Amino acid sequence: MWITVVSLAAWCWLLLCQGFFWRTDVRLPSRREPDSWPSVCVVVPARDEAAVLPASLPSLLAQDYPGRAEVFLVDDGSTDGTGELARELSRRHGGLPLTVGSPGEPPAGWTGKLWAVRHGIGLARARDPEYLLLTDADIAHAPDSLRTLVAAAHAGGYDVVSQMARLRVECVWERLVVPAFVYFFAQLYPFRWIGRKGSRTAAAAGGCVLLRAGMAEKARIPDGIRDAVIDDVALARAVKGAGGHIWLGLADRVDSVRPYPRLHDLWRMVSRSAYAQLRHNPLLLLGTVAGLALVYLVPPVAVLVGVAGGGTATAVAGAVAWAVMAGTYLPMLRYYRQPLWLAPLLPFTALLYLLMTVDSAVQHYRGRGAAWKGRTYARPDAVSDEG
Repeated sequence: MWITVVSLAAWCWLLLCQGFFWRTDVRLPSRREPDSWPSVCVVVPARDEAAVLPASLPSLLAQDYPGRAEVFLVDDGSTDGTGELARELSRRHGGLPLTVGSPGEPPAGWTGKLWAVRHGIGLARARDPEYLLLTDADIAHAPDSLRTLVAAAHAGGYDVVSQMARLRVECVWERLVVPAFVYFFAQLYPFRWIGRKGSRTAAAAGGCVLLRAGMAEKARIPDGIRDAVIDDVALARAVKGAGGHIWLGLADRVDSVRPYPRLHDLWRMVSRSAYAQLRHNPLLLLGTVAGLALVYLVPPVAVLVGVAGGGTATAVAGAVAWAVMAGTYLPMLRYYRQPLWLAPLLPFTALLYLLMTVDSAVQHYRGRGAAWKGRTYARPDAVSDEG
């Protein structure tokens, strides 16, 4: 009974005191268009992305941007013809100028993605842009995406404007896991707190980050975060640490086209960096497991135990906690246009995430380390704990 009451109290606190993380109304702020549009360079790190590039790169090339803009795709050692496919798509679709570069293998101390980003930013510096758009190769942008990002950054005086791309939700496992992924992220990093000056909460979504070029130099991006696997949060913390103003919200017209058709694919996406987020600390792992169990697993278990054992008070407290949990999940399901009956299944999804986190720790201690696009880092203890 007392454990259930603590779980219910935790949900009341999350509902009211965690930055209203469960609301999905944090979207691009008001965006008065500038009189003179600044120049922008788009940097796209890409490693073995031939499968998704035809659905994403043309959307970048087709950006309706009034100022000067150029795309730099960095082919990071691909073996599937990513670079040549990018050139072919540019020839076929036209649009913004495209430069394809290749950085070679990353030196010691660098993660592959950030080494590719560094190479792309280096190419872009020759154009002296005012802004850099860092976007992943699986992200498709609406034609006015760049325009609205720059207008929002200009109007709000932001050094970073980032949008959480809408991930693909089509198969059964995507429906169960993907909306919860964004829900849990927002719970850890409430969007309202991120955009508040003076707040210590910092995060970004790596698929879509508009970064002021001057702030990139001041915050030493990417050199200052070169070993980070969870690079988006590391970038946001570096910018905030340098006195920058950041904004993060949900996207309306920025979408990930990468499919996750099997549970294995989603499991690998989460487990590759979950333990890095916990700083590879066993005590934090135990605390996380206990916290997930208390907050997400206790309510349904309390209902079952209370009903089976005649503990009415326990069953009622568990049911109320479960109802609050499901209620906070409903806005995210609506955002992803998913059936609302999935909300009571959130404890099951949380159990999956708990197991993914434990598996991430197991992989760490087996020496397999964190990975990005086929690269495994032999010294996972050297990976940044940002995340």
